[in-house]
Amino acid sequence: MSSVSEKKMLPSRHLSCLIAISVFLLISSSLSLIEFSDTSLTPNSVFQFISLDNASAGTKSNAKDDIKGIRVIEIERIDNRSTIVSEVDSQDSQGFDRKKVEEEPESYRRSSCDKRRALLRVYMYDLPPEFHFGLLGWRGSGNQTWPSVDDRSRIPSHPGGLNLQHSAEYWLTLDLLASNTANVIRPCSAIRVKDSSKADVVFVPFFSSLSYNRHSKRQGKHNVSLDRLLQERLVEFLKGRKEWKQFGGRNHLILAHHPNSMLFAREKLGSAMFVLADFGRYPTEIANIEKDVIAPYKHMVRTIPAANSPSFSERPILVYFQGAIFRKDGGAIRQELFYLLKDEKDVHFTFGSVQAHGISKAGRGMASSKFCLNIAGDTPSSNRLFDAIASHCVPIIISDDIELPFEDVLDYSEFCIFIRASDALKKGYLLNLLRGINQEEWTKMWGKLKEIVRHIEYQYPSQPNDAVDMIWQTVYRKKTLTQLNLHRSTRYNRSQFQE
Repeated sequence: MSSVSEKKMLPSRHLSCLIAISVFLLISSSLSLIEFSDTSLTPNSVFQFISLDNASAGTKSNAKDDIKGIRVIEIERIDNRSTIVSEVDSQDSQGFDRKKVEEEPESYRRSSCDKRRALLRVYMYDLPPEFHFGLLGWRGSGNQTWPSVDDRSRIPSHPGGLNLQHSAEYWLTLDLLASNTANVIRPCSAIRVKDSSKADVVFVPFFSSLSYNRHSKRQGKHNVSLDRLLQERLVEFLKGRKEWKQFGGRNHLILAHHPNSMLFAREKLGSAMFVLADFGRYPTEIANIEKDVIAPYKHMVRTIPAANSPSFSERPILVYFQGAIFRKDGGAIRQELFYLLKDEKDVHFTFGSVQAHGISKAGRGMASSKFCLNIAGDTPSSNRLFDAIASHCVPIIISDDIELPFEDVLDYSEFCIFIRASDALKKGYLLNLLRGINQEEWTKMWGKLKEIVRHIEYQYPSQPNDAVDMIWQTVYRKKTLTQLNLHRSTRYNRSQFQE
């Protein structure tokens, strides 16, 4: 009897197993559908914790990076190059398309910054105030390193004057500080991170141009200037940092916009990415267009509102130039052009300076002119180009070695006229060319100037596609090439096969 019973029970056991397996598969399938459903009633956090537990074996937890005590793992594909793991707030864990942000920046950068939207994650050294805002006379309380940037009235003001034209370092540092301030609305091109291992770029907050302008001369019995002393201390600091040693400084961003800034340190730090006005005083092995960023000067004249910009017929002066005429090096052309043009009736070509309201006079003169000369001086670039753009005066660029900001995305030929120095010095060439440009052609360039002027505006808080935002975007594009070179350079750092 017992053997018969066992034979009868055997199919029942198989049937029970089959039922159990079917139920398990049904539940698993249902969970999968619920997890990926937009209308799921199951809290996303359930699946997030599952993901975290499964990934914990290969991911270290860092308590100081926890956000509200909850951490999740989000897999992002960036530029179709590699898959990285990033930590994000569980309350903001919906899918995010970084590629779409790059293609449609306007729609994504007008609201409070979401760190997932950043093109760049930037680690900024906490250098002592004497390297940055201390040069403006700011003194924090106690051991305070940075000023508060959530209240504009408390932000240290820039000294202005001619110092202001090389102030990119000031605006970019403020922008990074603002990226960690919840109530400041700014673009999301760059955000500051506290962990250098999660950074794309390491930012060096040294106000080098201001240091040169204010402290490059020796004081009293000191053997070296304060500017040089700060540079020496900076080099020592950077060379000792693991962040510098990891890639030999090639992932660092250093601002040296004044042509004479970082004069003593630039060679030792030349592997870094520089933000410069031009390459006029740099050897190509230290600074070049492949790795470095050309940033606009901060223009000195006031920007003309587009609606109030004088038209072709409202600008009686054909050509305008006011500034230093007798310059050395490549700027000798200014003197030669002066003698060619000074007696022409519709040309304004005179000496000028910032003294006696020179800036306001220049602004009025440019706004009354159809064309504004931008001639090479001691260096290939000058602030005059950006004053012309702010005045909607079509720039005439006579500087064979000039490099221009954001030229990989801006076509300057649409709103500027380029003339080779050798042609400009031919008698009658320049004026015949300009007088041959009719109202329709000029108005087209004038319209373009009114569109692109926003790209040269430095301001706080920064705005989408202003000068600060455009610099970060350029750094991002340069970083792609830099990252390629970094990876290529480490091919043979560790031999995979030992003999």
